[in-house]
Parts: sequence; C-alpha cells; structure tokens
Amino acid sequence: MPVDITWWGHATASVHDSGVTVLTDPLFARRLAHLRRRRGALPDDAAVRADVVVVSHLHADHLHLPSLARLAEGTVLLVPRGAPDRVAGLRELAARLDLREVAPGDRVALGPVALRAVPAAHDGRRLPWGPRGVPALGYVVEGAARTYFAGDTALFDTMAEEVGPVDVALLPVGGWGPFLGPGHLDARRAAEALVRLGPSHAVPVHYGTYWPVGMDAVRPHEFHSPGDEFARWAARLACRVRVATPGHGERVRLAAAR
Repeated sequence: MPVDITWWGHATASVHDSGVTVLTDPLFARRLAHLRRRRGALPDDAAVRADVVVVSHLHADHLHLPSLARLAEGTVLLVPRGAPDRVAGLRELAARLDLREVAPGDRVALGPVALRAVPAAHDGRRLPWGPRGVPALGYVVEGAARTYFAGDTALFDTMAEEVGPVDVALLPVGGWGPFLGPGHLDARRAAEALVRLGPSHAVPVHYGTYWPVGMDAVRPHEFHSPGDEFARWAARLACRVRVATPGHGERVRLAAAR
C-alpha cells in the first residue's frame, strides 16, 4: 500500500497511511508575528482534517494555537510531555481534543497505524522566555510505511539508532529567515541525515513559506532554494534515496517498502 504525503507549507504536512491521516505541526496563518506567508495559498479546510495531529515542539511556528483550535472535536493531539504546563492554551484545547503528552520512546497506536516519539536536537521551549524542560520531538508514523517527521533538529550522534529504520523521511531543510541558528538542518546537513537514516524516499519541508516582513531582499536564495539544493545534495551523498519536492498543497504518492 502506498503512503501519500501532502505538504501544506513550512513544517505542516499530512501523512496518509493505511486509511489514517497524520497532520504535522499545523500552521495555517497568513501572518505570525513578524513573519508573512509569501508562497502558497492559505490551505483550505481539507488540510485541517486529520485523525491525529503531532506537535514537535513549543515554538509558535510549530505549536500554533489558532491552527490547533480549527481541529475537529475529538481529534487526537500528541504534544511533548509537559507542554500543557508551559502553554496555557493547550489546557483549554484539552476540553475538546484528545490531548496526549508523549516523550521519546513513547508509542501510541491508532488502528492500523502507530506513532512513535523520538528525540530531536533542538531548543524546543516556548520562546522568548519559556523555561527549558519540555523536549523537542520527532515522530515516526508506522503503518504500511515507516515515515519519519523530524520536526526541527540538528544532526546528532544517535539519530539512526533513535529513529530506527524508515522508508520515508520528512526533513527540515531551511527556516523562516536568512540565517539558521543551532538546532537546525540546512540542505546539505539534511542530505547527511539521509546517509545516516537510509530511507528509500525523502521530502524536504520547513522552507519557502514564511519570511520576515521587510526582508525580501536579504539573502532571498535562502527562501527560494533549499528544496532544490537538498535534492542536489541528496543526489551526491545519498543517491539511492528518491527525493520528491512537492509544491504547496501538492500530494505525492510514494511506494511503501512493506
């Protein structure tokens, strides 16, 4: 059975596997603080429909309360353990959503699909003043295929061991500004992650959607090019991995290995 990936922009994607839809880090906003959506139409209501939603960490471009508020009543929402204590709005959402806290190593079964939380090397606290203590996560969706959504992360020594064998990797390859700080992958480092993980397919995310207002002329290639750069680096470093670079709102179908 194939797995379908729909990229909605930034770190938001739908993973369709075995009749279950998993939505990652939903961000459906034209404007977020100093960021403006510059590419891709704002997703319609179809993007919000999901059986389970995963949040990788507490940064506002990954845990966006207005977007989570659009989820249907009873939707399963996985968040890093301790997140409701740091983000009061999550406690309000818990009244209508099936909110579950997870930590690395936890596994949640939902019919024919299971989701496994894995570590990420990223400062995932609620900025600008949030205390540390809530882990940043990635998730592996285990169904007909094993699909790894990395959230935000840097390379780390135990990445392959912690993530395990995967068929599809959704990897961040850029950011929302002209410079990437620590705890991120750029196009080349994301290709190096492919070498460690060895998936059969990869899809770049977290690039080319949001950009700071007034900075259109500052290193614009960092906005436009990371997806194609990732494909080029993957061809050099991990040539057996097939890279799909969908446009905003585009669905790609990938052949599951199992």
